[in-house]
Amino acid sequence: MSKQIMADNNQGFVNSILKEDPHYFERLKEGQSPEYFVIACSDSRVSPSIVANMPLGSMFVHRNIANQVTDDDTSLNASLYYALKHLKVKKIVIKGHTSCGGIEAACSGNNENELKSWISKIKKGLPDTCNLSQQELSKQNILQQIENLKSHPIYKKYGKDIEIVGCLFHVETGKLERIN
Repeated sequence: MSKQIMADNNQGFVNSILKEDPHYFERLKEGQSPEYFVIACSDSRVSPSIVANMPLGSMFVHRNIANQVTDDDTSLNASLYYALKHLKVKKIVIKGHTSCGGIEAACSGNNENELKSWISKIKKGLPDTCNLSQQELSKQNILQQIENLKSHPIYKKYGKDIEIVGCLFHVETGKLERIN
């Protein structure tokens, strides 16, 4: 995407919001109080706010390949802590999706040096043999990440009463399915 296309698209975004609500951005700058903390995949097709049709400020989002929850991910740790301690989110959503490249890489034995350690984390949450459908593997991954979050030290200390919801985004239909 060229700089001009990005600038033009942004201006269209601003114009459409200001047409509906001339004071929208003035209120947005006052701070955030999102209801949801979302842990989602980095895949460009599955942007959490867009697929849930949620306005800016309603979701605090952490993204990584295959929506992994590990206690050695310092970026996730910081985001989780901030969401629970400072933003006081009411729900945590772990959102996976069909056709996940991270899950495909884990099942196909991808051994690229730069991806190897992350793919090994993904593999830990999947069955030993990847003989399930891609959709079932994505569901298993979401359920495993929910369990990982329940045992995460930051969640146990600051969020143990916060509801965790698992969702699967179906890339082929655009629909969200609640998993748990």
